[in-house]
Amino acid sequence: MPSNRNLSEESVALVLVLVGIMAAASLSLLLFQAAHAFSSNVTGIDRTIQAATIASSENQSSPSSLSSNNATSLGSKILNIKLLADNLESRLNKSAAILELTSKLPEVRKVSFASSINNTLHGIPKDTDLAKRKVAHDILSKYNDFRVIAFLMPKGDIYMEEPYSRQLNLTKTNFAFRDYYKGAVSTHNTYLGNLIIAASSGLPQANMAVPIYSSENNNTNNPSLVGVWFGGLNLDVFNKSLQSLNLTDNDRIVYVDQHGQKIADSDKKQSIIQNETFANFQSFKNAITGKSGSTMEEINGTKMLVFYHPVNAIQARWVILEIQPLVGQ
Repeated sequence: MPSNRNLSEESVALVLVLVGIMAAASLSLLLFQAAHAFSSNVTGIDRTIQAATIASSENQSSPSSLSSNNATSLGSKILNIKLLADNLESRLNKSAAILELTSKLPEVRKVSFASSINNTLHGIPKDTDLAKRKVAHDILSKYNDFRVIAFLMPKGDIYMEEPYSRQLNLTKTNFAFRDYYKGAVSTHNTYLGNLIIAASSGLPQANMAVPIYSSENNNTNNPSLVGVWFGGLNLDVFNKSLQSLNLTDNDRIVYVDQHGQKIADSDKKQSIIQNETFANFQSFKNAITGKSGSTMEEINGTKMLVFYHPVNAIQARWVILEIQPLVGQ
């Protein structure tokens, strides 16, 4: 695999199984098994988080109980946010594994219809290179952490995007200026891009890209780039995951990218706010250096206790913040 990070033992075993299956079975079966294993693992972690959060809430029924059980409460919060960080890191690694595995398929690696690229259609026609479109469609149908799957030509020109309706909605035809394209090509590795407003939907999106080379050795001085296979993360799914947690009315949890931009929010009302930044929070500044803990922040004139934890997000570092009013404020 092009990625040099360490996956969990379960993910490594799954990848090995899937590589073997690809030689003898269809992509549909491959992705079904991958998505089933991934979703089962995430569900188990979510239940653990929910159980821990419920227990924490029961131990914090009043300011007096918070005061007398301060150490226990802090311990529960720290455990909760660590579990969330582990869960998010696992989800991102598994998304990368799906892209990396499918990038090795012959139907993805071949670009047989480059001459059919039509700028009006922002890529190839709907009924062209159906094999590659089927791979993209199967990923989207089996794994809902992705919103779109697309392929870029070596110079960044769009080749295809699924769903096709999103391809037609594109407002650009070349994406060589995007950081995920530049990062994947310059590092020869899977790359998680910055939060952007997607050209095909107008929605916040973070793209994960895998470069594809004709050479088996991607680290040669002059590798031949075939294209970039990328998936746009569906941040609505990440929002819903946080919003399904059993939090108190005053608690709020946010996922934040490496620049402090909000990725997902446990607060339904605030989740629709775009371009919200936490870059000036001391808690974010601490976490982005790899630290975890808690600190006091003043937000809109109110003192808040903020728990923070870093997340290894492929080559970048994301942050999880849990925000709650200080007792007695």
